[in-house]
Amino acid sequence: MEYINDINIQEAVIHILDNNSSEPVLNEYTLELTEDIYKFLHKHIEKCLKDEELKTAVFNSERNIVKEIVQDYLNGVDSDILGLSKELARQLFLIMKGNVNIPSCDLIIVSLVTDVGPMIGILKMDYVKNFTHSVEFVNDKIGIGIVPQAAGLPASSQRIQKAAFIKPIREDNVFDLYVIDKQKKSNDDDEYGANYFMNSFLGCSIVANKRDMTKTFLKASEAWTRSNVSENAEQAEKIRTTIKSKLKEEDSINIEEVSKELFKDNPTQKQDFEIFMKDNGLENEVSVDKAWVEKKLKRVRLKIDKDIDLYINEEAYHDDSKFEIQRNGDGSINMIIKHVINYIEK
Repeated sequence: MEYINDINIQEAVIHILDNNSSEPVLNEYTLELTEDIYKFLHKHIEKCLKDEELKTAVFNSERNIVKEIVQDYLNGVDSDILGLSKELARQLFLIMKGNVNIPSCDLIIVSLVTDVGPMIGILKMDYVKNFTHSVEFVNDKIGIGIVPQAAGLPASSQRIQKAAFIKPIREDNVFDLYVIDKQKKSNDDDEYGANYFMNSFLGCSIVANKRDMTKTFLKASEAWTRSNVSENAEQAEKIRTTIKSKLKEEDSINIEEVSKELFKDNPTQKQDFEIFMKDNGLENEVSVDKAWVEKKLKRVRLKIDKDIDLYINEEAYHDDSKFEIQRNGDGSINMIIKHVINYIEK
């Protein structure tokens, strides 16, 4: 996956999209990027671009206003950030008015320069309920209360649910934009309401990338292991260790070869493992995202027989002078923590 490490905000505009209003409230000025506002936006953008839910996507072939006006801006045909942001706000507001399940928000459009080129960022800032104090005088005495603020913006420590970062479209692009489109876990959301951001507004489709394939492979391997070898800790440890070693050591993983190595004495498990991987959308060859693996495997978190939680860094896990796994030959294992000098309770 192409990671972005350097972000510079050039311009930003904010508009109000209130589902209870008949029209959006459109700004006539760009934001004054004071130090606090710049830091607020930068933290949100940085958090989005590092989010585990960030996907890569391509625009669909059908005509799409968002794609066209953003490309005009990025290619220098139209350099009016206000006009661009207003049109994006109108398009999203039309969709919002067609579905009551879409929450009101402030829409922030940002023009970015990054280490991979210029981009337009679209941040849908759903309102969060905040509280503040209120002061009033009652019979010449000060009364202080707490009142809710229904239209507060997410703090920089909170995560945005929907955002997009659009690149200039080029023939050699593997993808055109980054997207975050988190869904609420609700049975009441209809298909249109649940997928409006990507389907109706952006008009794009997800493209698998190295990080997604690597993440899916690790997650599917763990899911298969939990379901099929839950009563054999020795085999489960072998599977997990082998999978992690492959991810750290190899640039690509052949699922058939890995399953052959893991289940050479059990063709039924081998076939079942390969089918399970395929059912999770993985082809036989998985390209490994080394940056994601390095970050993900820094820590090992173990839940042992439902009674013990163990949180250990990777270096200590593989250091026989600190931690050791002994195989008992009956499917069980011993996990030994060695040479403890100091410990605390939490």
